[in-house]
Amino acid sequence: MAGQGLPLHVATLLTGLLECLGFAGVLFGWPSLVFVFKNEDYFKDLCGPDAGPIGNATGQADCKAQDERFSLIFTLGSFMNNFMTFPTGYIFDRFKTTVARLIAIFFYTTATLIIAFTSAGSAVLLFLAMPMLTIGGILFLITNLQSYHPQIGNLFGQHRSTIITLYNGAFDSSSAVFLIIKLLYEKGISLRASFIFISVCSTWHVARTFLLMPRGHIPYPLPPNYSYGLCPGNGTTKEEKETAEHENRELQSKEFLSAKEETPGAGQKQELRSFWSYAFSRRFAWHLVWLSVIQLWHYLFIGTLNSLLTNMAGGDMARVSTYTNAFAFTQFGVLCAPWNGLLMDRLKQKYQKEARKTGSSTLAVALCSTVPSLALTSLLCLGFALCASVPILPLQYLTFILQVISRSFLYGSNAAFLTLAFPSEHFGKLFGLVMALSAVVSLLQFPIFTLIKGSLQNDPFYVNVMFMLAILLTFFHPFLVYRECRTWKESPSAIA
Repeated sequence: MAGQGLPLHVATLLTGLLECLGFAGVLFGWPSLVFVFKNEDYFKDLCGPDAGPIGNATGQADCKAQDERFSLIFTLGSFMNNFMTFPTGYIFDRFKTTVARLIAIFFYTTATLIIAFTSAGSAVLLFLAMPMLTIGGILFLITNLQSYHPQIGNLFGQHRSTIITLYNGAFDSSSAVFLIIKLLYEKGISLRASFIFISVCSTWHVARTFLLMPRGHIPYPLPPNYSYGLCPGNGTTKEEKETAEHENRELQSKEFLSAKEETPGAGQKQELRSFWSYAFSRRFAWHLVWLSVIQLWHYLFIGTLNSLLTNMAGGDMARVSTYTNAFAFTQFGVLCAPWNGLLMDRLKQKYQKEARKTGSSTLAVALCSTVPSLALTSLLCLGFALCASVPILPLQYLTFILQVISRSFLYGSNAAFLTLAFPSEHFGKLFGLVMALSAVVSLLQFPIFTLIKGSLQNDPFYVNVMFMLAILLTFFHPFLVYRECRTWKESPSAIA
């Protein structure tokens, strides 16, 4: 990274962080945008005749159909955020960086223009715009930081993990963009003006695509004289790519001993196992349950926050606005993101030292490093659900803090567990599968919201109790992993 390539690498890093921070994950600032949409009378025709002069403020129960419509839009958007991880990852792998980014820019720009020129009379277009916005955003993230080609992190060698964690944190923090739009709206700047500005920013995305990004993938480790963008000699030769791949395999073998080296009999069994044998394994099934339950609760909370706050505030829209702003401010989780990575890195180093001293299975002790992170994520989510279930407005400040920390831990723990628990050749497929299946589960948020608004008469108590019991069930996942680690340590031949 030394020499004339350093300024280019730093420019790629900083502009990539800005891109993820300003555009990639804006969907999760949905409560702020819903507040603006309601003030613009989107779907107000769904409110009953007794909704009062200011719509949902004085007759929340009469506007349940309006709330359901907004919940359904968020449900579709959040579903696409996860479900499209696999196909967009394939597009990135197959067509490389430039094509994937141009597709992202098309989806994102089209979505922002639709929102900009949508009015209360054409609010149904949000059903098209929000999923498109989500697809564009996830492609922006993937082209900067792809699960099995960690693009920008590859430019910074030993700081790779830190960079990757920062990008995930920037993605989470981009939900604050809708807060900025809400605050500007309250100062007199129209929703249309804000989204036209975001659309114009697409020129910056195009410029970055051709000036600061490679046409293909950034290799790891970097081959000699690697360059891209405006630099001459763009890309790498076939020999350089082969050298980089060989060095990458050497680095992986130094970090983790293969199962074959540790236990020849078991290792060979593991090599023969197919992708589907891992996909139908107990370990993967419990991980899917763990991710799906926690993620569903997060999505339900975000998608219904406006309705929840309106109910708790007794229809006082000034207080709803204040707490919506507070929630959006706490979503600036770029500072929370490295905590989980730091915890897992420290534990991995500790367990690797233990493995060298005791001769224990390196695979076992590496997997053990995920147990505290999995358990802590479940614990944070349980605290978050408990606070959200108490109908006291000031307590929601603590709810917001626990929510953002829990969410930052959730996705880091997910990727780390899949990396350590399954063979690297199946990581991409398993990652895509678990995200797609959890996305299907996330569709339950809409019928659950409908249940709360209908049969439960706007009282989420029983749903909250159900979720807390389900979250308690997720502790079974780290417990099973811990038991498996103990078995591996005591009997290395049990590795399968």
